[in-house]
Amino acid sequence: MPLVTFRVLEGIDKGRVFRDLPTPVTVGREEGNMLRLNDERVSRFHAKVQYDNNEVILTDLESTNGTRVNGNVVQIRRLRPGDRIGLGRSLLLFGSEQEIRDRAEALESLSTASPGGAAVNSLPATVHAHTLAAQFDHDQHLELNPREKVTQTDDGTLFLGSRPLPPLPQKMTPSQAARLAELLDFLHRHLTHATENMQAEENATQVTLTFGDWQRILALQMVLARYVRAVAEPEAADE
Repeated sequence: MPLVTFRVLEGIDKGRVFRDLPTPVTVGREEGNMLRLNDERVSRFHAKVQYDNNEVILTDLESTNGTRVNGNVVQIRRLRPGDRIGLGRSLLLFGSEQEIRDRAEALESLSTASPGGAAVNSLPATVHAHTLAAQFDHDQHLELNPREKVTQTDDGTLFLGSRPLPPLPQKMTPSQAARLAELLDFLHRHLTHATENMQAEENATQVTLTFGDWQRILALQMVLARYVRAVAEPEAADE
């Protein structure tokens, strides 16, 4: 059974070490949690840490004040040694000293071995799927009208107004759900950063972007295109 270690960096429990906890682990302020925090802003059962597909997965249990990983609010996320988890007023460091040291050395070796980086060409095809372009061809022409509401049915289908949006994968493992959430969060955050400085004309009919922000959007388009190719044609992802 995989073991996990957390160190409390901030909060009432600062300095405590929860070492070699067997997964799954629940985190909260109530008795019955394997990792119990004395923090009134932490929910009774705040988050869960489990092991799936050789990865450690953190899931927020619909907590009142949310869960953050490295400063970002998350619902589900893979954990890596050295990640910082924020719950209420508490801040936890994930991983033993040796695990954190090993990860730091691995990252340093990776950056040294790949000057300039070729990350786009080595995207891992973690999901195998058939091409859905024909089935959802009509969605290519879907007008994204910001005045229409995005709604969700009981079975998880998303609608923009009365039009169904392309469906999310169903029955994903925790590891797959975490990877998909990371990808969508990555795209969302970088698109937000690229558009936050847009300027609107006085008549509000046009907006302008700096050249640097426009390049960021083009880079996101390129990354997204490579992901689509990796999903639809895993064997061709490195071409």
